[in-house]
Amino acid sequence: MADVLRGLNLLESLKASIDNNKLSDVKDAVEDLLISRINLAVVGDRGAEKATFINSLRGLSSGDEGACLAECPDAPEEVAGYPNPKHPDFRLWDLPPVPSTSPFGPEAYMDRVKFPRYNAVFMTFSQTPQHNSVEVFLEARSQQREGVYFVLFASAKDTKKSLEAKRKVILEILTSEGVAQPKVYLVRASTLEKLDFPGLLEDLSTDLPEIRANALLLALPTLTSTLVTQKKEAFKALVWAAASLSGGVSAIPVPLVASMIDCSVAVRILTKAQISLCLDNESVERLARRRGTEASRLKALRTCVLSCEVTKGEVKRRLAAAEKDLPTVSSRLVEMAMPRHARYASRSFTAMLAALNGAIDEMASDAEKMVTAALGEEK
Repeated sequence: MADVLRGLNLLESLKASIDNNKLSDVKDAVEDLLISRINLAVVGDRGAEKATFINSLRGLSSGDEGACLAECPDAPEEVAGYPNPKHPDFRLWDLPPVPSTSPFGPEAYMDRVKFPRYNAVFMTFSQTPQHNSVEVFLEARSQQREGVYFVLFASAKDTKKSLEAKRKVILEILTSEGVAQPKVYLVRASTLEKLDFPGLLEDLSTDLPEIRANALLLALPTLTSTLVTQKKEAFKALVWAAASLSGGVSAIPVPLVASMIDCSVAVRILTKAQISLCLDNESVERLARRRGTEASRLKALRTCVLSCEVTKGEVKRRLAAAEKDLPTVSSRLVEMAMPRHARYASRSFTAMLAALNGAIDEMASDAEKMVTAALGEEK
């Protein structure tokens, strides 16, 4: 797996790997993004708000199959796992609350819940964090783990003023407990697009290794138009990497390497895009239930054929059309710039890039229309 080149733009990271002829890194990155392998953990008292938060991260409502229940059937001290129905390698873990006993050793709790296996941990509470929870946070930071965050759940009764007052009190408590420059994210579990959750995602994207951050982005539901745009850009980076592999483009072209476009990879990418952008029928129906609108109205906004169904025939048609429409000038430039054995590979790269980027643009446009309509209906 390729947790490569942290801190750079994903596309620039992939280009750097190509320039250095590290095709194995690019291949691993493509697989990681297609699989979306990531583990998030939620610490805190089990109840309605925590369950709603876990479900919202998975694009589910409380009545959906596989939803996290307010009354967890597992024993209070057990860890419960919740896979994403559309992204099976994106898994959320419901961790038991940190014990309030004294004396307390944070290492023992972290060992019991397998703390190191989580890419990020949300430490949630409805009022103020207890002392032992802060101890766990400090221990995690001492182990150089950045992806641990304090999340304050906002109730229906909370106003903006009351939430800011709570935040101020909690920040003072955390400072007194030894947390340097503490941050507390205000989150409304049922509507993650509001309050501080978008800012939490921004910080996550900075703290996580780049491939993990993009895997998380692709697995999250389409909460806002901004997320749709970010997903689109991530898919375009993925398309560029896949086209590079299928076209055999590298700093040192190699004869007979991937001389033909791999249609199956294109199908995988566009299927992943359809699911990630929540364009498939099941995802649209779930979005409609969560936002209190008619699924048929949202489905009618899909104008791209691939938004409704990704078929090998449609993907082949688009790839063939892109190959046919390659400009003559571009072809001449390829012939002048590339060794003879690499010319067809470069044409394959260009055709795949054009076909898939065009499809991603169309699908993202449909997703943005649906998100805008769903949020408007909710208002």
